[in-house]
Amino acid sequence: MTTPRTKRYPCSTCDAEQPHRQLDKAEREQLKERLGRAGVNEFWICVNVLDPASGKQCRNLRTGWTMKPFPKPIRLPEPE
Repeated sequence: MTTPRTKRYPCSTCDAEQPHRQLDKAEREQLKERLGRAGVNEFWICVNVLDPASGKQCRNLRTGWTMKPFPKPIRLPEPE
């Protein structure tokens, strides 16, 4: 199994530059279904920890080129 690539990008939800990673296979499948698209490889997910006690992450989506690719922010739910 490969480790997803990570980069630091500005996050529109966190209002700061935060670490982002590429989506894993399950997240890509979930986003394809949600958006009705065939490919979602251009998206990155913010992995900034919002609540250290619970480990809850921001999980806001962006592309490498656009900080706000959607009119309203889209976040992927936490994995179960």
